[in-house]
Amino acid sequence: MNKLSTNDTKSRSRAGKQKLPAIRLADPFYAREVERYESPLPSREYILQLLAEAGCPVDVDAFAQQLHITEDEYELFQRRLGAMQRDGQLMINRKRQLCLPEKLDLIKGRVEGHPDGFGFVVPDEGGDDLYLSPKEMHRVLHGDRVLVRVAGFDRRGRREAKIVEVLEHVNKFVVGRYYLEGGVGFVIAENRRINQDILVPPEHAGGAKSGQVVTVEILIQPGAHNEAVGRVSEILGSYTSPGMEIEIALRKHDLPYVFPPEVEKQAEKLPGKVMKKDMAGREDIRHLPLVTIDGETARDFDDAVYCEPQGRSGFRLVVAIADVSHYVRPGDALDAEAYNRGNSVYFPRRVIPMLPEALSNGLCSLNPEVDRLAMVCDMQVSGSGSIKDYRFYPAVIHSHARLTYNQVWDWLSGAAQPDGKQAALMPHLTALDKLFRVLLKARAKRGAIDFGSTETQIIFDAQGKIKEIVPVIRNDAHRIIEECMLAANVCASEYLQKHKQPALYRVHEGPTAEKLAALRAFLAEFGLDLGGGDKPHAKDYAALLDKIKDRPDHGLLQTVMLRSLKQAIYSPDNKGHFGLAYEAYTHFTSPIRRYPDLLVHRGIKAVLAGEKLPAKGLEEIGLHCSMTERRADDATRDVDAWLKTYFMQDRIGDEYDGTVSAVTSFGLFVAIDDIFIEGLVHVSELGQDYFHYDQAKHMMLGERTGKRYRLGDRVRIKVMRADIETSKIDFGLVEDFGAVADSEAPKKKARTGAKKK
Repeated sequence: MNKLSTNDTKSRSRAGKQKLPAIRLADPFYAREVERYESPLPSREYILQLLAEAGCPVDVDAFAQQLHITEDEYELFQRRLGAMQRDGQLMINRKRQLCLPEKLDLIKGRVEGHPDGFGFVVPDEGGDDLYLSPKEMHRVLHGDRVLVRVAGFDRRGRREAKIVEVLEHVNKFVVGRYYLEGGVGFVIAENRRINQDILVPPEHAGGAKSGQVVTVEILIQPGAHNEAVGRVSEILGSYTSPGMEIEIALRKHDLPYVFPPEVEKQAEKLPGKVMKKDMAGREDIRHLPLVTIDGETARDFDDAVYCEPQGRSGFRLVVAIADVSHYVRPGDALDAEAYNRGNSVYFPRRVIPMLPEALSNGLCSLNPEVDRLAMVCDMQVSGSGSIKDYRFYPAVIHSHARLTYNQVWDWLSGAAQPDGKQAALMPHLTALDKLFRVLLKARAKRGAIDFGSTETQIIFDAQGKIKEIVPVIRNDAHRIIEECMLAANVCASEYLQKHKQPALYRVHEGPTAEKLAALRAFLAEFGLDLGGGDKPHAKDYAALLDKIKDRPDHGLLQTVMLRSLKQAIYSPDNKGHFGLAYEAYTHFTSPIRRYPDLLVHRGIKAVLAGEKLPAKGLEEIGLHCSMTERRADDATRDVDAWLKTYFMQDRIGDEYDGTVSAVTSFGLFVAIDDIFIEGLVHVSELGQDYFHYDQAKHMMLGERTGKRYRLGDRVRIKVMRADIETSKIDFGLVEDFGAVADSEAPKKKARTGAKKK
């Protein structure tokens, strides 16, 4: 924007001393702006309203004069217009005029880059993505926000976009490998969606050597006529150094991994133990033999449990959860950083905690034989598994033992016997087991979906590389704790709903109409029906899963059923949890490692105090926490993929049996038995034929031979390549046990396809 003239400055200065003009007072959101800001400006809504009423582009300075923007306000007004431009609410053309994007037929959205050089714009308002040619992608990087105009259609019939305005360059730092070739330095981003090299002048190389992993700060963003230019801000080291895969993932996915000084300072001020003054107003249940039951490697203990039978009336179940909200208060440094992180991230051999270690492994963790503050859900469960009554209260507890799943299951199954003090815990553990059996029946009656899956654990050698990959066997001790946590979470959601306390719910919606239709069509080919009409219940899914559990194609059918469901999210709008068959569900049991759980604790405490927390901002918090959860999943997947690719480098040429785990237009993904590693059998490796991808049937079909490969088919493969730079493993097809000639193909072709190689 142009600077104000001297006359303009004087007139605005005088205007600022006078009564606010009528045009400013006419702002329907003026009261809100007064409440939010010391120097209230015209609201975004009012600015857009006035621009719409103008009916044409408006000069920036003339608009400022129209609104009587004073000299003192002008810089803030510029910032507001700039923020609105970044958000795509308006744009400023080359004549320095304010324009409404919708009047210019412009679409705002986020850029999704593709490793092959082209990209797409994902519109903010929904709808089909728009194609960006490699030429257009030269101006932006993956993740940037843009305004685009539809410029026609590409050869595949997709809408093609031209970038009109780059609203925001989101990539400030990029992690990748530095190379020096012919005196020219550049960085290739680890994120393959950033497909442009970032030039690094010699004076900005920072001593990096060719081939090293670095973090580069982007000094000049890419444009129509220039490359991105950066400087090395951090040298991480050799690509194959132990732990490098995690260092890369942290920076690639922009995960906060260093606590700011003010957070560390606040954590250091906290006492090392529970103080007497903190126990005031709490129920003292230190006499109850509560215990924690977790995995062998767990270090932060959110929950402790206790159960006692109560004759014919059922059971008393006590679930005590770490009272993080006592130490992390709204608006303080710890709270701001916990929100920023959203959740803890668990990598193999390393955890990025949501809270500093002094809290996550110390003061808040329900460690054995020490006093701890907790929020307790104290439940009365009937003999049929229904929760008859419950109450929440703050308490001080004393965990009597830190137990592991395997340890507890060995005792309950009779494989081992507890000794010493642990023997005294057996009556309560036996009661927990009996309660679990009751809750399990109630779960089946409710119709909750139980998709069976194999979790794996990576075992490392002394050099930090994979020694072996083993399945994690879930025993009933895992499920005992799971059912106890589900019960407490349901009570929390019901409690908050009953008292009309705004909260974040864990929402899992059922399948969309399109996905449901595709699932029904797929199941019909196998002579199966989901039932439930237009709106199936979780019971319908559970009943079908039970029906097919002994079929040889069970894995295929279960996978397709699972993929028909939406991803669970956090939202203030309670839409139920489809998978668990609950009308309302929250996360209450893990406040050490999940921010939404911390908010639920605050909501329950507010009810106990007779207060009501504001609902304002909950939707934004829900979106943020859903994003941080996906971010953590993506980062851990990247690390697992790199480690597994490194592991397979020494197995080139080896043959394995496996199962087709996914079918795509470019080939089959196969999961190897026993070592649980996936690789790609490219379509060119399927045989001498033209293969066509059928998305609805999860199938590749040979045009000439009629040979088909489906999700769940059994195959034998040979390891061909393992590229750690791209974390991709390629397989060749040795033998197929399940692929058959498709009956829909011409008979002659089917017979040809049936011949042995």
